[in-house]
Amino acid sequence: MRTFFMADTHFGDGNIIKYENRPFSCTEEMDNTIIEKWNNTVSEKDKVFLVGDFSAYGFEKSREICHKLNGEKFLVMGNHDTENEQYYYHCGFSGVSRYPIIYENFWIISHEPLYINKNMPYANIFGHVHSNPIYSNFSEQSFCVSVERINYTPVEFSEIKLHIKEHN
Repeated sequence: MRTFFMADTHFGDGNIIKYENRPFSCTEEMDNTIIEKWNNTVSEKDKVFLVGDFSAYGFEKSREICHKLNGEKFLVMGNHDTENEQYYYHCGFSGVSRYPIIYENFWIISHEPLYINKNMPYANIFGHVHSNPIYSNFSEQSFCVSVERINYTPVEFSEIKLHIKEHN
C-alpha cells in the first residue's frame, strides 16, 4: 500500500480552467483527465489524501466521481468544500476532516499553507495556492500538492519526502 496526495481537483468547476489557465477546453475534459491520471497512478489498495477543493458538482455527480477514483480516499476539507463532513462520507471518502491533520507525527496536512519555521518539528503538505508564483513547489519544510504543480497526477508520499530531503 502506498500513500498519495493531491489538492484542488475542483471537479466540474469551469471557472477554475480560466482562473488557473488549466490546459483543458471544458470541465468534462478536465474531469476525465484527472480521473484517468489518478487511476493510472493509484491502485485500489493505496491511500489518497485529497487536500481540499474536491468538487463543484452536486451530490450525485460528486459521489459518482469519488467512486470512480481508485484507492481509499481521505478529504482534508478546503474553502470550496462547503458541505458538512457527512456529505463527503456519503460521497465515498473514508475519512473527512474540516481541520488540518497530523500524519505520521511530523507532517501537517492542510488545505491552506501553514506558517512553519525551521524551529518547528513539522513539515506542511498543502494545496490552495494552485500555480501562484509567490509559493514555491516545495521547501525544506513544505510541499504543495495543488494539481497544477503535480501535472494533475497524485504524488506519492515517498516522492514528497525525497524532494524535501534533497532540498535539505
